[in-house]
Amino acid sequence: MLTSQWHTAAMSPRQRSTLALDSASLYYRSFYALPEKMTAPDGRPHNAVRGFLSTITRLVDTHHPTALVACWDADWRPAWRVDLVPTYKSHRVAEEGEGSGGEAEPESLGPQAEAIADLLDAMGLPRWGVAEYEADDVIGSVVTQGAGNSIVVTGDRDLVQLIDDRTRVLLTVNGGMEKWPLLDSDAARERFGVDPAAYVDLAVLRGDPSDGLPGVAGIGAKTAAALVLAFGSIDGILDAARSASATRPMTPRLAASLLENEDAIRRARLVTSVVRDLNLPGLVPDLPDAPRDPRVLSALAAQWGVQRQVDELLAALRRQTVDE
Repeated sequence: MLTSQWHTAAMSPRQRSTLALDSASLYYRSFYALPEKMTAPDGRPHNAVRGFLSTITRLVDTHHPTALVACWDADWRPAWRVDLVPTYKSHRVAEEGEGSGGEAEPESLGPQAEAIADLLDAMGLPRWGVAEYEADDVIGSVVTQGAGNSIVVTGDRDLVQLIDDRTRVLLTVNGGMEKWPLLDSDAARERFGVDPAAYVDLAVLRGDPSDGLPGVAGIGAKTAAALVLAFGSIDGILDAARSASATRPMTPRLAASLLENEDAIRRARLVTSVVRDLNLPGLVPDLPDAPRDPRVLSALAAQWGVQRQVDELLAALRRQTVDE
């Protein structure tokens, strides 16, 4: 469910809490959830812009954060990750972008993503990206280095690895926002079968076709979870594979496959692990009580036909700053 007993019980009016948004995940979701026949005055689709702004409004009104940061992909497919695993996100590369590393996306989405960036900037909501890193790494660094509690809003299950006593993950899956699960450690363990800190090991062993990570042949989700539960981590699993006395769920056939793929497994683990120590601008600033640039914001809202959505978000932000 979208509401959270953890949030309600743990938060005092002055306690800091941050919403860390996987921005691309949210605007892609809005683009596909709303019809392209929703258009700006000039006839361009504005479904992603409209949905993105409305989603943030609902998130702010539901979770009452003191801060919000829109985490951005400065590089959606960093070279250092591709060097480790050449297939990393390779299926997402647009044919026309092979030379430049461009990502395939619907033609009308690119301009909308730029409009979302401009609207956030004019509102005074921080939009952070770091060269050569993905939004996931910015999110990991925000929640690790920041003060107070955090809720990560994403459709990427890999970010389950960030869950701890200060951080929850709101997974944007399974229909409307009211169905999005808000995961703490217990809920993540129930859903995926392993502790959040071990989710990376699970993902590496079973593979992730959406990211181009092949996994280990013969190991599916159940076997991967059983190995992690039995031996604790990739290191423990590989040590068990080398041990003649290893017991089930390790079998001779599994042990041979794991050891044959040890180098690939370790490289995939580096790729899947979120970076947490990026050099960020500082603590995420408190929610603004007024737009940074009202004239630019008004012009953008009129150009894209989203004045109502902008007004609703500004009102939600003001409600939080008044409550503080």
